Amino acid sequence: MRTRLTACTQDCPDTCSLLVEQNEDGSLTLRGNPDHPITKGFLCSRIRNFPKRLGRHDRIVRPLLRTPSGWTSIPWDEALDRCAEKLQAARRDDPASILHIQGAGARGILKQIPPLFFGLLGASTTEGALCDAAGIAAFEADFGSLDCNALEDLQHARRLVNWGRDLSRSSVHLAALVRSLRRQGLPVVSISPGGDGNGPYTDHAIGIRPGTDRFLAAAVLKILLHRSAWSQPAMERTANVEALRDLLARTPLEHLLQAGGVCLDDAVFLADWYGAPGPTATLVGWGLQRHPWGGENVRFINALALLTGNVGVAGGGSRFGILSLRNFNTAWARTGPPPRTLPIWALGRAIQEAKDPPIRFVWINGSNVVNQAPDSRRTQAALQAVDFVVVVDAFMTDTARCADLILPSTLMLEQEDVVGSFLHDYVHYAPAVVCPPGSARDDASIIHALAQRLDPPLILPDRQECLNQALSSPWLQLSLEELRKRAFVRAARPRVAHEGMHFDHQDGLARVPSILHEEPPPPPHYPLRLLTLIRRSATHSQIAPEDHRIPPRVWVHPDTARAWNVSVHGPAWLVSPLGQLKVEVTLDARLAPDVVVYRRGDWMHLGGGANQLIAATSTDMGGGAAYYAQCVRLEPLAPDSR
Repeated sequence: MRTRLTACTQDCPDTCSLLVEQNEDGSLTLRGNPDHPITKGFLCSRIRNFPKRLGRHDRIVRPLLRTPSGWTSIPWDEALDRCAEKLQAARRDDPASILHIQGAGARGILKQIPPLFFGLLGASTTEGALCDAAGIAAFEADFGSLDCNALEDLQHARRLVNWGRDLSRSSVHLAALVRSLRRQGLPVVSISPGGDGNGPYTDHAIGIRPGTDRFLAAAVLKILLHRSAWSQPAMERTANVEALRDLLARTPLEHLLQAGGVCLDDAVFLADWYGAPGPTATLVGWGLQRHPWGGENVRFINALALLTGNVGVAGGGSRFGILSLRNFNTAWARTGPPPRTLPIWALGRAIQEAKDPPIRFVWINGSNVVNQAPDSRRTQAALQAVDFVVVVDAFMTDTARCADLILPSTLMLEQEDVVGSFLHDYVHYAPAVVCPPGSARDDASIIHALAQRLDPPLILPDRQECLNQALSSPWLQLSLEELRKRAFVRAARPRVAHEGMHFDHQDGLARVPSILHEEPPPPPHYPLRLLTLIRRSATHSQIAPEDHRIPPRVWVHPDTARAWNVSVHGPAWLVSPLGQLKVEVTLDARLAPDVVVYRRGDWMHLGGGANQLIAATSTDMGGGAAYYAQCVRLEPLAPDSR
């Protein structure tokens, strides 16, 4: 048995240090590195099972060209020559007619090479993000950056408020840390609309109406204001605190509680926690910022943590996440502003409406964007109408099915890179530990080969230069060779963010929200809120989950199933103004009666894909996708439709 040390590069916050064991029969076993301070010797089931995905029978291992008779395998030279010819023509006509779409299907420094290449070409790109844009924008508006206390600092907390994270599905190592701290006496309150697995990580649960977190946070702030319990030092370090004070003074507490669907006792309980001596740490979930007023939800939670003196202190802080590239030097990958950006949350419509010039060439890597973006059918139709679409992927995703040319990509364990985390400050070297199948290539190799075929060719830094430059940052300052020897290092970041309440705005002061928007009622005929929550077995939809079910399962409160006359464990229609999807109904009494939960990650052409029912709407900040704005209804299936 041979053991190699590498790192996980999947779009997951934990960024684990991996021990890869190659068995005598050639199979691989993955284990967590027991010497890593965060990984601590264990992995999630997704990564333990990842070797099965490397050798799946449906993996694409050679370039595929769409022809009138179907997909045809072609040599790499022919595939790259075709790409270069199409790119050259679009570049000569107008570089803005080229659109580059890059997702986070895999993370790492070398994943910055495709954006660098298309940036130098002067191509169009996307703006906003499908996942976390509103939350990031909210933290930047409040504190001037996304910075937060180190993960390890949670051990100094006296109390923990888990505001909207499903610890059972989102991060096994954060969940393990919370479980360990609870055993040591740390009390935890969880706030969510239900549908999560937070029971084993919670001492007290507060249910809330989906998308109304801002009202609960505002209610708690109002109670604490009435008690004169806002922190005087925090108010002195907040630029616009009077505007928030005036807003709360003229807003009745009863209205805030009713809007959030919470009782007075829960709001008082939370006020007692935030107002108690000793630091209270806050975890901010990613789901609550996928609502139309998602940024505002996050900002009111931040204001509560800030004005109770729980920001800028050990054991406190408000944590959403960090940027996975923040500890690297990325100046080498920057180009000038693109000539045009298309909103990723409305990608299909934006491509269809693009004029002067229209989109003629699309390159997609690291994303099953047809499945992941709202209004999937429109995105599909828009890509199918483009002159030439290239998709770099390892599987025949919904997006790959729209391509004219598919270029087979390597996957994790098959490609070298250096990777950071959006949970912790450890940086890892991730060597390739197995050979890719067929003629699959990594993104950097593909782009370098393509750049040389252009006239004139584009000169790009080689991969070793990119990695060395990335490591030359104030937080790291080590060479690639040193990182290879050490495998991982912790960036020299302070453990407490905004210590002394010095924030990253130019004036050093924090900001708080001064407007509270009402939650719009559901539209007529669609009274149920659709929540497409995380699935334990899938990371987004880059690779189809192992538990792919047809029809896909949804969860509703028992009263909801009765009201809509749908059969439990039987098929029904999930209906929105965009269409209908056959689903299987399952009961969950913890859910609110006006909610339908769908576990995202499955594929449209395999009978799933909830995003085909979700309209393209934007969050209030950051250009994020407001997935949870979508309302639906349930309909029983007619006997002849079953």
